[in-house]
Amino acid sequence: MILPRLRDPYFNYQHRRKLYVLRIVLALCVTFTLIEAFAIQHSGWALVSTIMVMGNLPHIGGVLDKGRQRLLGTVLGASVGLLLIMLPLPWPYLVPLGALIGIAIATWLTFGNRHGYSGLMFAISLLLVIGGGQPELGIALWRAFDVLLGTLVGIAVTVLVLPQKATDMLRFMLADNLDRMARLYHAHTTATAAHDIDTRELLKATSSLLIKQRGLVDAIHRERRLTRHELDDIISLQRRMLSTIELLLETHWNSRDGHELIEAMEGLREQQHTLARGIGTLAFQVRTGRPVDVTITPFALERHAELAANARASDGRRLFSPGGYLWLNRELARLTDDLTRRLGDLDRLPSRRLRRRAPHHGLTDARSAAVDHHARRKGR
Repeated sequence: MILPRLRDPYFNYQHRRKLYVLRIVLALCVTFTLIEAFAIQHSGWALVSTIMVMGNLPHIGGVLDKGRQRLLGTVLGASVGLLLIMLPLPWPYLVPLGALIGIAIATWLTFGNRHGYSGLMFAISLLLVIGGGQPELGIALWRAFDVLLGTLVGIAVTVLVLPQKATDMLRFMLADNLDRMARLYHAHTTATAAHDIDTRELLKATSSLLIKQRGLVDAIHRERRLTRHELDDIISLQRRMLSTIELLLETHWNSRDGHELIEAMEGLREQQHTLARGIGTLAFQVRTGRPVDVTITPFALERHAELAANARASDGRRLFSPGGYLWLNRELARLTDDLTRRLGDLDRLPSRRLRRRAPHHGLTDARSAAVDHHARRKGR
């Protein structure tokens, strides 16, 4: 039972907090065992480096990116520090002066870009090596070695022990967002359904996941499964879909007269329900690692054009909300179709592991996926 779960991204995602704590504790145990077994000096820095490289990063891509920056900053900082110690400088204050110049240059080069952590580690490693007053070569080498050891242990444990990939986190966040948007879009079509869910909370939760997805871009890029351009497209299309749904919620209930005209548009509700089911099916396929194969039918608004153009309230005022409402529905269908085609073009999105494990999580079809997901949300 345990072995299949080692290769189950959905299980790892569901239990990511527990597994993250497990990896942290295991990495510290491994580091402590090594420094005790080999009597490594100044070993506290190895333990600090282990926790620093894994800190607040439960996924492989984030740790690899942070670990790479930590290794680069440590090697360069230690090298400059060793150079300052070994050079026969005539004036002792030239060592701290050289360190200040080196830190200033590193800070300037990494300011405001994604390599800021390398600059920080360069400064820390350089200061660790040169020490406070009387630098010693042996102490400097041990300090640099401890930092490298702790960093490598943190990376190894993250990659080998029940790994959580940033790409899989994006996959499940995307599926959760699509599920929420399908529920929001379906619920707004009738007044009774609107009371069954808290639209404000759903909108807030979806927006929050969009922000989290944006924070995963660097980590996913480090895992080399999706490009930055592909990620930007996926996140941008979700954001635009959510904005359109939010406008639909407001436009639909703008006035009672407008609502009655919308209800009179024959076939519109069927088109809306079909689109909502399409979004839900897309969420199911993404979550279970299936090839994306959803047909999104464009909204045929021509038959409603005359009614929308001549829409008037009971007091004779011209109503613009029905026309805007129809356009927003068509725009949502277009955006959903764009996202579907974009996801369908990603060769590395389908996952055999997820498809094999899906029945174990009750994900056997789109309906059971939605029910299972809604039940988990209520149980939290």
